[in-house]
Amino acid sequence: MPSTTTNSRKRRTEPTVIKVGANELGKLPPQAPELEESVLGALMIEKDAFGTVADLLRPESFYSDRNRHIFEAIRTLAAKEAPVDVLSVAEQLRSTGTLEQAGGVVYLSELTQRVASAAHLRYHAQIVAQKATARDLITMACQIEEKGYDETQDVHDLMQFAESGIFEISQRTQARDVTQIDPVISEAFERMRKASQNEGNISGVPSGFDALDKITSGWQKSDLIIIAARPAMGKTAFVLSMAKNIAVNYHRPVAMFSLEMSNVQLVNRLIMNVCEIEGEKIKNGRLTKAEWDKLEHKVVDLQGAPLYVDDTPGLSVFELRSKARKLVKDKHVELIIIDYLQLMNANGSNFGSREQEVSIISRTLKGMAKELDIPIIALSQLNRSVEKRDSSNSLEGKKPQLSDLRESGAIEQDADMVCFIHRPEYYHLYNDEKTGKDLRGLGQIIVAKHRNGATDEIWLRFVGKYARFQNESDAFDDLPQATATRQVASRMNSLPSPDADGAILDKGEDFEAPF
Repeated sequence: MPSTTTNSRKRRTEPTVIKVGANELGKLPPQAPELEESVLGALMIEKDAFGTVADLLRPESFYSDRNRHIFEAIRTLAAKEAPVDVLSVAEQLRSTGTLEQAGGVVYLSELTQRVASAAHLRYHAQIVAQKATARDLITMACQIEEKGYDETQDVHDLMQFAESGIFEISQRTQARDVTQIDPVISEAFERMRKASQNEGNISGVPSGFDALDKITSGWQKSDLIIIAARPAMGKTAFVLSMAKNIAVNYHRPVAMFSLEMSNVQLVNRLIMNVCEIEGEKIKNGRLTKAEWDKLEHKVVDLQGAPLYVDDTPGLSVFELRSKARKLVKDKHVELIIIDYLQLMNANGSNFGSREQEVSIISRTLKGMAKELDIPIIALSQLNRSVEKRDSSNSLEGKKPQLSDLRESGAIEQDADMVCFIHRPEYYHLYNDEKTGKDLRGLGQIIVAKHRNGATDEIWLRFVGKYARFQNESDAFDDLPQATATRQVASRMNSLPSPDADGAILDKGEDFEAPF
């Protein structure tokens, strides 16, 4: 019995151990309060210490509200090149009415007493910044989860919201280290050496237009190129002709994102371009036997070409970024073409107007060109200012200007190069009064902005019925059979032509297309 009493007493006096999981206690946001205090203390005891962390930290990087107020005050003083110490920070906080919220003078003094020097300031600031990024990701994930449970939310809008949110966080955290100039000089010399070995000293991606390549030395890596024109000037024809030159003639991978035309329409235009067959005939299939043979013979040039097309409607800039990364990684694409910029959107981002949205798009495209290290060409529309200007039968009157760019501010600023397409004959201008040049069938490419070179103007030949631009000096074979199939509604159309070459096939005759 005594032993039983003793055991029971022991059981009553022994402490009860309760194992509690992390989830039961709850989760705290990622934070480093001691390091936040260490960073702030170092900033107030070390002269010019703020420059060490200016690229890493922002007020939102601090989890504690009072630490956030103190850092904001320090940043304000540093911007004014004023001394940063306990007294000046306290005065700055007092002027904004946030001294008490920041813990008062006592807390500021405690911060400076906790650190001896700013020796490890950069390292501590990096950890604080990383904790802030983790909090941003958690916040974004919670917002995505909330929207995901909302049955009224469109899933495509949700994906764009998620992509844009993650992209914005990644952009804030990307800080490139300063590079000593020697390796950069070596890289520049290496590029010059490679360019000297290329035919025509082309250092970038050649367009296939000789006069244009002399100005640009090819489309350069990390450049954003804007090609703008009024409707019906041949923007799509120009970039398709160029894409064909790059992919077919030079065998260099190209990707084209068309927001205006379907893949089939783009391919039909390419067939017109390569095979020299009018678009109407491609559309309705009313070709002569000779044209079918020509088509079968020349379409082989397009097959197997490293040309990739995407016709996703309403493509967002963030979807484009994801697809472009994959194309560069998997297909080694060297050039991306977007047709056209104003049809893109930036869903998921906060903007108050279309101008702000276009600004986000153009800035993202420029960042994408730098990130992927490839040139990006984006087509753009011009506003109606060109049409309103009085030409007075002058060639100069209808030439596009930088101010004619729709939402011009951001586009002009972000672009490394801006080119205009101008066809004088569209405005019934057939001769250049200064030179006497016959302008019929010609298109002018105006390099209006060139960040890394000279501006100039060149002429190309425009073949409208084949949707093609070519060098002015290139031969143009306008075959007679191109007009031989023009039919008039009559009973004679049902009669087969006795001529095998260039003859219209009889309606009852079977003919298998080569594709």
